[in-house]
Amino acid sequence: MCCDRMVVRELPLMDDNVGRSSRLGDDVLPMGAFRVISVFDFHKAYGSMLAVKGVSFEVRGGEILGLIGPNGAGKTTTLRALSGIISPSQGTLAVGGHDLTRETVAAKRTLAYIPDDPQLFPDLTVREHLAFTAAAYGVANPDPVSQELLTQFELVRKQDTLARDLSRGMRQKLAICCGYLHQPRAIFLDEPLTGLDPHGIRTLKESIRQRAEAGAAIIVSSHLLAMVEDICTHVLILKEGQQRFFGPVGGLKTAFITSDHDTSLERIFFLATDHAEHTVVGAGS
Repeated sequence: MCCDRMVVRELPLMDDNVGRSSRLGDDVLPMGAFRVISVFDFHKAYGSMLAVKGVSFEVRGGEILGLIGPNGAGKTTTLRALSGIISPSQGTLAVGGHDLTRETVAAKRTLAYIPDDPQLFPDLTVREHLAFTAAAYGVANPDPVSQELLTQFELVRKQDTLARDLSRGMRQKLAICCGYLHQPRAIFLDEPLTGLDPHGIRTLKESIRQRAEAGAAIIVSSHLLAMVEDICTHVLILKEGQQRFFGPVGGLKTAFITSDHDTSLERIFFLATDHAEHTVVGAGS
């Protein structure tokens, strides 16, 4: 049975110029007026191998960016750098108005990163995971939000179950709940549908839309192009660490399709990643 729509608190949006947060009123600036995620000339090298080469993009509040590309394109490296897990070799990355190199802790407090294989604490229960997360982020009175998340992702009956005893899909749901708990302004999801059943997929997609509507900036990395087409407002295509396209979803057709009647994202994906002559770098937003 589908649960009730969860009420997500509207997030304060950051003025890029002065670095101070302010609540938007109903009649002030529209959603997405401020940049939450900013990446400029990002490079990442592992020894002599350059995994990401000169990637630049931004995501504003209310936008959902689909990050797509073949295996080894640099998608997870980009998300890990934006999460402060690895450092850039060159370039500037900022989240919530905080430079990830100079203000790493402040940036991390504004974001949530749910990797493709979340590592939970096997000897903590579902309830204890949420309590630990709340304590780590200093969430005041976390119980109401925790219960709403458990209800939304159908984990209420599993509150006292150890993480080691959860199915793959339930572990994924728990990781998402922990990520959402502190109301992050930036959310990074790497292959988030792994292990989820059809109902769980629908719930996750609805939750992503809800948080974007509340002002969060979201990046979803997925090989499931139908999901990207369904929920994303913008797309970033990478291949071999290089940026092939960045811009609104609607701009893909203009950039890559001429007289071909097949305008699906799958068709565009192959055009963007199979042939260098179709490369469009920095298409803008």
